[in-house]
Amino acid sequence: MVSSKIVFFGICLMMLIVANSPVEASPQIELMGGYDIIGICITNCAQCKKMYGAFFEGHLCAEACVQFKGKTIPDCEDLSSIAPFLNKMN
Repeated sequence: MVSSKIVFFGICLMMLIVANSPVEASPQIELMGGYDIIGICITNCAQCKKMYGAFFEGHLCAEACVQFKGKTIPDCEDLSSIAPFLNKMN
């Protein structure tokens, strides 16, 4: 029969091998859990266009989404996030 010391030593050895084994990680991490960030950004642009109508430059917003890869998602209720896309109507 195998003694408990040998079993304990074997378990410790396996844990040591697993802890020191190299781990490879993918450098591309999706912050939104797999959601299409650019798509969300463009959808928000469309929502703001519906809310503000002619006062909102939706095409500029969508171009910014593509250019900056969705890093700044517009929030229609936060004027500072949509200020670059608002215009003054005469």
